[in-house]
Amino acid sequence: MLCVLYSRFCRWSHFYTWILYCTFKTRKIHFKMGNVHWGLALLIKLLYIASLGHAQRTPTISIISQEQIKNIGGTVELDCSVQYARDYPVLWMKLDKDTGQHHLIISSGSTLIIRDSRFSLRYDPSSSLYTLQVKDLQETDAGTYQCQILIGVSNRVTANVDVLVRIPPVISDNSTRSLVVSEGQSVTLECYASGFPLPRISWRRENNAILPTGGSIYRGNVLHILSVKKEDRGTYYCVAENTVGRGARRNIALEVEFPPDITVPRPRVGQALQYDMDLECHIVAYPPPAITWLHNDVVLSNNQHYRISHFATSDEFTDTTLRVITIEKRQFGQYTCKAANKLGITQKEVELFGKCVV
Repeated sequence: MLCVLYSRFCRWSHFYTWILYCTFKTRKIHFKMGNVHWGLALLIKLLYIASLGHAQRTPTISIISQEQIKNIGGTVELDCSVQYARDYPVLWMKLDKDTGQHHLIISSGSTLIIRDSRFSLRYDPSSSLYTLQVKDLQETDAGTYQCQILIGVSNRVTANVDVLVRIPPVISDNSTRSLVVSEGQSVTLECYASGFPLPRISWRRENNAILPTGGSIYRGNVLHILSVKKEDRGTYYCVAENTVGRGARRNIALEVEFPPDITVPRPRVGQALQYDMDLECHIVAYPPPAITWLHNDVVLSNNQHYRISHFATSDEFTDTTLRVITIEKRQFGQYTCKAANKLGITQKEVELFGKCVV
């Protein structure tokens, strides 16, 4: 095309003496010509413009790192290589995770802007490669990072890379901590955890006891017990695991309220006059019950004839003993062991009868 233009200019013009002075500021090239054919000068100018067109090709991002998944406390490196961007600023930015808009300018060109010793920037002029490094990764470092060539106010070339930070499980505050219910009610135990990857939740009981749902392990965020029994009381473990660290565990105390249940190990006991004898009851109840001993419908108390003792082995189990001291004939007969809490009253009989000393 340029040859055609040149031949036409030759036909249209003649040699004459002139001076063409042309200065191209962008390249600081100066041409000073005299006694030069007008068409040849124009040809040179066209060639120069063509070279400018080649030099001012649209900037592009040729290399951008793929998605990065790193452990918390680790190090990540993000690469961005550009072409035809010598005269334009190249920036690393972090985007707002909610809006997707620019949130934080990290670097511009080969200069690090962010004031955080964990961040560093390397620039390789031979490949126009900008490498952003972040050490001691924290949860807040996760997100979308953007490499950007700023061509104009509203003209940018961008490429994004996501950084995912593996975070050990942390059990959320909205998980169940402890629960008190009445026997027969339905129960819901909930456990939620944050972390990346998303933690898996499982349930266990103390000493690997069988769960109300069956089996020793239940997987899921919510453990349902349709009709709770007193045997279901105890400690439940919510375990959150995601292969990062040792996982997290929360102990959940499930207290089941139920009326007293009395067991009498020896319903009938015999003893001779003037000897002592112990009458015993084992009581299971929650809340802990009020315990009384009666003889002939009269409530007994500690005196020279009787000694009452209670021994609680836990919140639910209580052993009670009535010692009949120096038995007299009038003390033979039926004794009543009585236990009461807000859910009910239970009583059992113990018979003390006389026997001869051999």
